[in-house]
Amino acid sequence: MPARPANMLFILSDEHNPKALGCAGHPFVTTPNLDALAARGTRFTAASTPSPICVPARAALATGQPIHAMGKFCDNADPYEGSIRSWHHALRDAGRSVVSIGKLHFRGLPGDDHGFTREELAMHVIDGTGDLLALIRDQDMTRRQGAYKMAAMAGPGESDYTRYDRDITAAAQVWLREEAAKQDRPWCLFVSLVTPHFPLTAPPEHYYRYTDIPLPKAYAPEEWPRHPAIEDYRDIMAYGASVKDAATLRRMRAGYFGLVSFLDEQVGKILACLEDCGLSADTHVLYSSDHGDNVGTRGLWGKSVMYEEAAGIPMILAGPGVAQGKVVGTPASLTDVYATILDGVGVAEAPPAGSASLFALAEGAEPDRACLSEYHATGSREGAFMLREGRYKYVRYVTYPPQLFDLQEDPEELHDLAGDPAHAALQARLEARLLAMLDPEAVDRMVKARQAMLVEANGGRAAVLARGDLPYSPPPGVRANWS
Repeated sequence: MPARPANMLFILSDEHNPKALGCAGHPFVTTPNLDALAARGTRFTAASTPSPICVPARAALATGQPIHAMGKFCDNADPYEGSIRSWHHALRDAGRSVVSIGKLHFRGLPGDDHGFTREELAMHVIDGTGDLLALIRDQDMTRRQGAYKMAAMAGPGESDYTRYDRDITAAAQVWLREEAAKQDRPWCLFVSLVTPHFPLTAPPEHYYRYTDIPLPKAYAPEEWPRHPAIEDYRDIMAYGASVKDAATLRRMRAGYFGLVSFLDEQVGKILACLEDCGLSADTHVLYSSDHGDNVGTRGLWGKSVMYEEAAGIPMILAGPGVAQGKVVGTPASLTDVYATILDGVGVAEAPPAGSASLFALAEGAEPDRACLSEYHATGSREGAFMLREGRYKYVRYVTYPPQLFDLQEDPEELHDLAGDPAHAALQARLEARLLAMLDPEAVDRMVKARQAMLVEANGGRAAVLARGDLPYSPPPGVRANWS
């Protein structure tokens, strides 16, 4: 049985493709510290984000609720502001120290109470409003102009984001050395790093490991899936239009995987400090990411689609009482963090419905559960709803054809089984299970009505378009770089 309660160290990264881990069998990526964490803990191989884009994923992470249930926080222009109870509120109300260091991507306006006892180096959305262009999803969506910066900034060096992550890592070590010992009850330290999110500028010692690596899967145009939802994203985000030659592709790929190894280095520093301080035996460690990144597969970059590279997430739980070297295929979600942290530190408050403790899942609970992901943001004309059940992934759109994948037989998602008569009964069963959770058409209407309201609240369509494109949120103290 688990040795709960204990302290909780929760490390979250940004845009970490779940396949980009040595312990996940990646053929060339180097992640020794995360591999070591997985070796002394349990790794969840069917974990998904509640939404494959930052702001909605982080709102669902905070509240333990899916996007449709909250009725807001649906895109990168609708940030969490503390109005729905979070696990941070629950811990603080129980008298626990719950400290955040790093990226939150909440609204962050004066008077907002996110529930932490303290926030250090907090990065929130720009101007409290975020990416307003994400609100425009009609047939006249404007092609985004920020994508070219992903290619232009790819290469060896330092960026605002690598410098920010070094500061976050240092602050986490300071807190562990100077503040952890002062706590008289189990505490939670939430360390939210921003890499490997673009800009794809990686420190040279990491970048040059990956300058001679294979092409991405299904990168040639003749191999691209021709699903209309994927075509919408490809056309509007236009990342691929900036990849003009093989040299650019190599730089971008080396930059991303170099940032994964840089991230792993930061995780190693934090875990080494935990050990040096004598806290490892009394601290649970949870590692995950807000969503993944396509990294060129199928000609796609960024996130925002339901393939595993983007909607899947790494998830590792270690610490006292957690089985070592175990791999669990039960579907899991960032919404499970709520129940997990309350369970881990010993707070008796009931989590939101559907949020399951990863400790319990690691011990065999709920083997037949299914997890949901939704997408209602930039590059999409209609909502996408993904159900992960065991080996199967079912993606439902409002009017576009569904997708169905058997991830056991087809882990690379190259063969869409939707519409195949041999899988009709399976598709019907998964459709019924998803419809028991939500009404896709009704949710799509609700989200678009809220987005229209937010467009008007920000001056109307012309004002939103005139504001420009922001390729990524600036860290604290850095000016926004509009295009």
